[in-house]
Amino acid sequence: MTADRNAILSVQNLTTCFRTDRGVVRAVDDVSFEVFPGEVLGIVGESGCGKTVTSKSVMRLLPERTSFFAPGSRMLFRPASRSAPDTPGNAKDTLPREVDLASCDDATMRRVRGARIAMIFQEPMTSLNPVFTVGWQIEEALKYHTNLSHEQRRARVIEMLKLVEIPNAERRAGEYPHQLSGGMRQRVMIAIALCCEPELLIADEPTTALDVTIQAQILQLIEGLRRRLGTAVMLITHNLGVVAQVCDRVMVMYAGRVVEQGGVHEIFRSPRHPYTAALLSSIPKAGKREAGRRLPIIPGIVPSLFDLPKGCRFQDRCAYRQDRCVSGEPTLDTIESGPTGETRLVRCHFPVAAVSTPRSAGSAT
Repeated sequence: MTADRNAILSVQNLTTCFRTDRGVVRAVDDVSFEVFPGEVLGIVGESGCGKTVTSKSVMRLLPERTSFFAPGSRMLFRPASRSAPDTPGNAKDTLPREVDLASCDDATMRRVRGARIAMIFQEPMTSLNPVFTVGWQIEEALKYHTNLSHEQRRARVIEMLKLVEIPNAERRAGEYPHQLSGGMRQRVMIAIALCCEPELLIADEPTTALDVTIQAQILQLIEGLRRRLGTAVMLITHNLGVVAQVCDRVMVMYAGRVVEQGGVHEIFRSPRHPYTAALLSSIPKAGKREAGRRLPIIPGIVPSLFDLPKGCRFQDRCAYRQDRCVSGEPTLDTIESGPTGETRLVRCHFPVAAVSTPRSAGSAT
């Protein structure tokens, strides 16, 4: 994939490997994608497809002793220029115009992580420190990454809690994580992630374990902050309804590889990879025609990375399998462009016919 100079993050041929007792395994295999300023890129797929490993690779949060990037892996981050180091959110140190996150030293990565690229983790109760107040934990990020005084940091903490719509922000700043509801803890995680105004926010299942009402509020909050701050977002989720609601583009992963990538409306309207089509067909839909009909399922499970099938990795679960699918692995090819000129990529020998289905992106909720 050719890197676009306008992309804030350009991941090229990322292969993330783990050393195990059974040998080296590739959890993410030759993955390439770009994230542009102000957009939301959704990354979807079943558990074990490599979504979280991809996000943690970008953040360099994988265990150093057991993981490594294969030669040729590149993650080019292009930070915006920050000329006023004393304003809230600006890092103490300047960065080069382009940083390869796959090969930069630890000191450079520490200047990027938290200040320029931030992450919301799946479960706030295990991510927040139970022995420190939430205000202290927000201030810790500001203390490390900015030149703000103590008074300015405290004011910024209150400002961020109000920004994520936590009531009684002054009082809540002095409370501990266990004193907050699940929705409030997730809002605190968002406040920590955004307090330094990063250019890229990685949200790994940000609505997991929250009820439907709180899920909607968190998604609305992320969308509002994205529009207000211009932050790009990588959203990792199983929920295709969430993708339809907030994403601009979507990348579908299966067994460590990208199988389809393109604009969210094009993919939801006309999926071209059998795996994408199967995922979309399993979404419950309202209407008389659906009453009493069993939802289709994808037979089998995601294959073990130690025992991948020959040829296409999806072939043993695919309803469209042919002999060629078993004999050779397909490449990720451009098959069409959307109406906005976006590239549509599909990894399949026999892409599903480009026939518009009754499903639209807005109905996948």
